[in-house]
Amino acid sequence: MKKKLTLFSTMFLSSMLLMSGCGSNEEAGSGGSSEESETFKVGMEAAYAPFNWTQGDDSNGAVKISGNAEYAGGYDVEIAKRIAEDMGKELEIVKTEWDGLVPALTSGKIDAIIAGMSPTEERKATIDFSDPYYTSELVMVVQKGGEYEGATSLSDFKGAKITAQLNTFHYSVIDQIEGVSKETAMESFPSMRVALESGIIDGYVSERPEAVSASAANENFAMVEFEDGFETSEEDTAIAVGLEKGSELTEQINKALAGISEEERQEIMDTAIKNQPAAQ
Repeated sequence: MKKKLTLFSTMFLSSMLLMSGCGSNEEAGSGGSSEESETFKVGMEAAYAPFNWTQGDDSNGAVKISGNAEYAGGYDVEIAKRIAEDMGKELEIVKTEWDGLVPALTSGKIDAIIAGMSPTEERKATIDFSDPYYTSELVMVVQKGGEYEGATSLSDFKGAKITAQLNTFHYSVIDQIEGVSKETAMESFPSMRVALESGIIDGYVSERPEAVSASAANENFAMVEFEDGFETSEEDTAIAVGLEKGSELTEQINKALAGISEEERQEIMDTAIKNQPAAQ
């Protein structure tokens, strides 16, 4: 009797373990892999109009921000939508502070950074980049009617209080202005606009689309373009998708970007500038 009970117990436990193992495999198979194949998680600040911004509804093609009641719109969002569509995936926007974008990517919280980011050598040491999806030039945003609105060269900003966004190459090029008062870098463009309007700074370095956007949204701002401007490299002024080292998505994303002509890209940017919220 004892032998029969032992044999029965052994068979019962074996059956339970087998069923448990099958259940675990089925759950694992129906979980992460399915989600990975269907969702394209993109990180951005949603605070850098016209590349990306935050708004209250889904007007003009804005996409809902993950875990948030708000929506993200702008040039980067439209590019992300095109990429996701080409890959057959659902786009998910993950709103992330600028300094948190690369850590979010390397930790696997997002699949890509599409946030007006330049593929600098410093960043390339940590992450990979796609082919560029936009190329811009550096300008200065100043007070309209102020001392520096008529500036045409860097030398005109001698003595001016100038800043740029923290951890961007925009901040490093300020050193090219002889005699400038280089102010502490700021975390976001909205904070720089507040500082400019209040007179804390005389201007901030930006890319042309953002400067056009800022001056269109606020009548107190003006954009200064230079005849003799900042010295930059192509990698500084280009904007590309940030990806994990050796990412399998790189080839797919480059294929999607190749399908967007330069004319289309400019049309998308022009529309983004037109549609940006006034407060951005």
